[in-house]
Amino acid sequence: MENHQADNHTAKAFATAYHKLKEEIHKVIVGQDEVIDQLLIALFSKGHCVLVGVPGLAKTLLIQTIAQCFDLSFHRIQFTPDLMPADITGSETLDKERNFKFVKGPIFAHIILADEINRTPPKTQAALLEAMQERAVTIGGQRYPLPNPFFVLATQNPIEQEGTYPLPEAQLDRFMFEIQLTYPSFEEEVEVIKRTTGAYTAEVNKVLEEKELLLFQDLVRKVPVADNVIEYAVRLVQKTRPTDEKNTVAREYLEWGAGPRASQYLILGAKCHALLHGKLSPDIEDVQAVALPVLRHRIVRNFKAEAEGIGLDTIIGQLL
Repeated sequence: MENHQADNHTAKAFATAYHKLKEEIHKVIVGQDEVIDQLLIALFSKGHCVLVGVPGLAKTLLIQTIAQCFDLSFHRIQFTPDLMPADITGSETLDKERNFKFVKGPIFAHIILADEINRTPPKTQAALLEAMQERAVTIGGQRYPLPNPFFVLATQNPIEQEGTYPLPEAQLDRFMFEIQLTYPSFEEEVEVIKRTTGAYTAEVNKVLEEKELLLFQDLVRKVPVADNVIEYAVRLVQKTRPTDEKNTVAREYLEWGAGPRASQYLILGAKCHALLHGKLSPDIEDVQAVALPVLRHRIVRNFKAEAEGIGLDTIIGQLL
């Protein structure tokens, strides 16, 4: 009984902290409400994110602002074609006594901004993605654990293809969400120009400490889920697989479907979404609320869908 009351109290504190976070972020970021919601859900669910959008939509600024709201270490890695794995993970050097000493790379921080991740070759991408999965790096046979909590927030520019190395599907699967950023509305863009062409500089306050974030992450994991909600999530993921003759939409428009990791992230995201909306257990609507960012980078359109100009979000909408 005491544990239940404590969890209820923590759930209220969680919702309060979430609204404070959004207030601080909006001091700098105009609009992008849905994008901010999805980023915070991923952070509280221990998930990594990849943000996709054309230049100038404040992808980098958004991630930097979120990092400022947490009392956590933050490193930005600018991905370039000549970046090597050791530039991310660190390397062994000789000290004055000619002993090998490991010098930690920028991956050793709580929040990592992997800026333009598709600009670096697969070898370097793999070093980052291994760290994301294992939450540790191995150098010279020695394993070095990364800080806890640990998040990778990557950005990608979908326009340029020359000189880029698109992430393979298996590596994209490591990200909980793919978040699409769109152009701002006319009113939002006017507000952006007003804020960014004057002398005013917003001051972002820290809202959450490390121990509070870990407590809220633990709370998300504790949220109970009814069997029918889990079954709905699994059925939704299975609908994306064209191997089943019953999945007519998938057979018509998809080359490949999502794997079991999609079902896991649908449930984790639904748990967090439910808590943020005052519910102590998620329902089917919470699963649907996180379906787009969970599924859009895990399914592959076939030639027919591409030729007819049918987007992934449209296909996922039909599956829901």
